[in-house]
Amino acid sequence: MVMMNALVKREPGKGLWLTRVPKPEIGINDVLIRIDRTGICGTDLHIYKWDAWAQKTIPVPMVVGHEFVGRIVEVGSNVQDFAVGDLVSGEGHVVCGRCRNCLAGRRHLCKDTKGVGVNRPGAFAEFLSLPVSNVWHHSPGIDLDVASIFDPFGNAVHTALSFDVLGEDVLITGAGPIGCMAAAVVRHAGARHVVVTDVNPWRLELARKLGATRVVDVRSETLPQIQKELGMHEGFDVGLEMSGNAQAFRDMLANMCHGGRIAMLGIPPGGEMSIDWNTVIFNMLTIKGIYGREMYETWYKMTALLQSGLAIKPVITHRFHYTEFEKGFAAMLGGECGKVILDWTER
Repeated sequence: MVMMNALVKREPGKGLWLTRVPKPEIGINDVLIRIDRTGICGTDLHIYKWDAWAQKTIPVPMVVGHEFVGRIVEVGSNVQDFAVGDLVSGEGHVVCGRCRNCLAGRRHLCKDTKGVGVNRPGAFAEFLSLPVSNVWHHSPGIDLDVASIFDPFGNAVHTALSFDVLGEDVLITGAGPIGCMAAAVVRHAGARHVVVTDVNPWRLELARKLGATRVVDVRSETLPQIQKELGMHEGFDVGLEMSGNAQAFRDMLANMCHGGRIAMLGIPPGGEMSIDWNTVIFNMLTIKGIYGREMYETWYKMTALLQSGLAIKPVITHRFHYTEFEKGFAAMLGGECGKVILDWTER
């Protein structure tokens, strides 16, 4: 049996373990990918900390991780449109292919979605087996670090472009890496004012670098003050909720214009989302839940945005070899970081 190195949730409890596991085999409709580099996601941090969500979701033991770029080293006998040597990433949501939404081409709405590195073996490994229907072939010239974070970049693009932002005033709650990338996207797409809120000064500065026209530490400034400063009279046109913080969402609702539209990616803790529904109803607000990426329109848009000059590489702030993964997770836990990349090439 051929073995490989991988980061594994070996047992219940805090942490991950670098260990040897069997190299995955592929089926007739799969490809085998040699991983080049991976990104650490907030989901991976939940798994590392072994919080309540991870305890009820993650099978143990399992290889984790889902943000990656690599090259194909083997293809199944039914695979016709990918070849050994192709540079690829992959959609981390593996869908059933047979439910109503899948059959209608709305695969991002599949009711039986399984997550790479969440419900099935992941990408924090030297090799990953993936269905060919989940593989994305990168266009020439895409930076490898950026290619490795197409998964979270896709979350940002899906959220940011859910509503028309050209000439609009956009409020983003949460200056994590996805919120920062969303700021870059809506600015690139023609938004007027792009305001990002958080309580982490380091990440607010990162949001500024990525294109926010105004960043707000809500501990010392309020959104009504910012609206007045910017000459706004009717509230924000579009809201992008990235924080998962109940108070941030309530502040967003209170500062939207009548008919405002909100795309909600952040996941608030259970039982904490008491909101003023009168505001939603009488102001005729639209709230749209966002999960993952549209397959594969979002992936196409990501490539087109980069090719048209969008720069998101500043969101990548730390790089480590996979053998130093503990340093990567320490950076994530410390909060003064953007995206953290793990290099899976040999030293």
